[in-house]
Amino acid sequence: MKLKEILLLFSMLFLLYSCKDKPLSTLIETDAGTIEGTIENGIKVFRGIPFAAPPVGDLRWKEPQPVKPWEGVLKTVEFGPACPQPQNLPQSEDCLYLNVWTPAKYPSDKLPVMVWIHGGGFSMGAPLESTYFGEKLTQEGVIYVSVAYRLGVLGFLAHPELSAESPHKVSGNYGLLDQIAALQWVRRNISAFGGDPEKVTIFGESAGAISVSMLCASPLAEGLFRGAISQSGGNFGPVGMTRQDGIISLKGAEQTGVDFMQSLEISTIRELRKTDPQIWLSKPGARMLSFWPNADGYVIPDDQYKLYEAGQFNNVNVIIGTNSDEGAMFARPIDPEAYKAGLQERFGEFAEEILKEYPGDTKEQAQLSTADLFRETAFAWPSWAWARLQSRTGKSKVFTYYFDQKQPVIPNMPFTPRGAPHAAEIRYVFRNLDEKIFSPGDQKLSEMMAKYWTNFAKHGDPNGENLPLWPPFTEKEPIYMYLNNEPASGPVPNIDKLELMEMYFRHRREASPPAGKN
Repeated sequence: MKLKEILLLFSMLFLLYSCKDKPLSTLIETDAGTIEGTIENGIKVFRGIPFAAPPVGDLRWKEPQPVKPWEGVLKTVEFGPACPQPQNLPQSEDCLYLNVWTPAKYPSDKLPVMVWIHGGGFSMGAPLESTYFGEKLTQEGVIYVSVAYRLGVLGFLAHPELSAESPHKVSGNYGLLDQIAALQWVRRNISAFGGDPEKVTIFGESAGAISVSMLCASPLAEGLFRGAISQSGGNFGPVGMTRQDGIISLKGAEQTGVDFMQSLEISTIRELRKTDPQIWLSKPGARMLSFWPNADGYVIPDDQYKLYEAGQFNNVNVIIGTNSDEGAMFARPIDPEAYKAGLQERFGEFAEEILKEYPGDTKEQAQLSTADLFRETAFAWPSWAWARLQSRTGKSKVFTYYFDQKQPVIPNMPFTPRGAPHAAEIRYVFRNLDEKIFSPGDQKLSEMMAKYWTNFAKHGDPNGENLPLWPPFTEKEPIYMYLNNEPASGPVPNIDKLELMEMYFRHRREASPPAGKN
């Protein structure tokens, strides 16, 4: 080989080496500035990354605004504070931060990304809670992101004055807009962490799952994710002036806001913007579940059931599921007379049929029926409706599950679960089970569920790696995956109750006013 050829060869080798990715470090360049995280057990962790400007002062009850770029290096080693809420957590109104766990070795790894939206009734919860830590999930070869969003009054107050000052003439869905802003940040920046912005899966539980459902129907979230996992949640009830068994209209939400301000003896939004949130957190009108997303015709364009009937949604692959004893957490002892009177008040002409399926002749029976009724109306029916409608009008895959793992009795638990209570599956998905409390069988199921979830993020299908086969759900073959010590597919659980709820919700929908900005 001639000297000229040798030099040319060395030049090419040098060029190839210099073009090779530098290993991913704890210093990451985002679109707003450089951040520095830590390495924990081989995983690079970045906590408290700002994804929007602090929603304080004049930005309270405004759409999230861009982060102001910073100079130098921003240390991202501590969680951002929780958004203001009645829970005893470190909290601040300056709370729009997200967290990233990445196992990537190089920026070019293009790993799938899983974005977690926490639950808590849209009024509590935060990524800093240990249940939501993502280190073990990333060991399955995915990047994990957890996001915060405004809660309660700060996240979901609607009011005519706020709607008037909005360019879209709507108000109240600030928490959902925060979630969308976080997903936009992921799309712009996740490549620098070794992630693939085209392989984003959103997942959440309870209010987080309802958020996932809403994002799947929101045109503002189109293209921001390719898969969605809903753990006990769905937004498929009718739109009305109140949120009973459904979602409130913008007009109804605005009236709730007017009533709330009157209870505080405050007459203008300008005055309310100067008020410390801690003042109203103790007020009955600001307590859990009082403030919720609304069908505003902008973020949530319409009655979601009708949108799905018409095929108008973000057509992505989904996993949708519920737990076997969801309602136990929400049911309390109740006298049979009070139980039956409550059914009559709530269900009207359907009360007699409801009582047949959910009897309450004794105090114990009434409490158990209350739990099961809550399971169906709040979680199981919306999930089943979602699966049926998407499999009918969509082109993407639908997978459904029923988490039925009997839980150990955990100290200080206020009830004895018959099966799997609300939120029980979260620890299994994240592989965050306490080995002192949970059995080897629980640990094995946890490993399987983590693989199902991450397989879905990788391939749009939970199957693979010698796992028990999880068939897709279709209207012709409505199959659920039963997740317990021996996972296996089976029929739709509690189908008679779900069909009764379908009749009830159809009646409610026909009696409700139209959606949008009414």
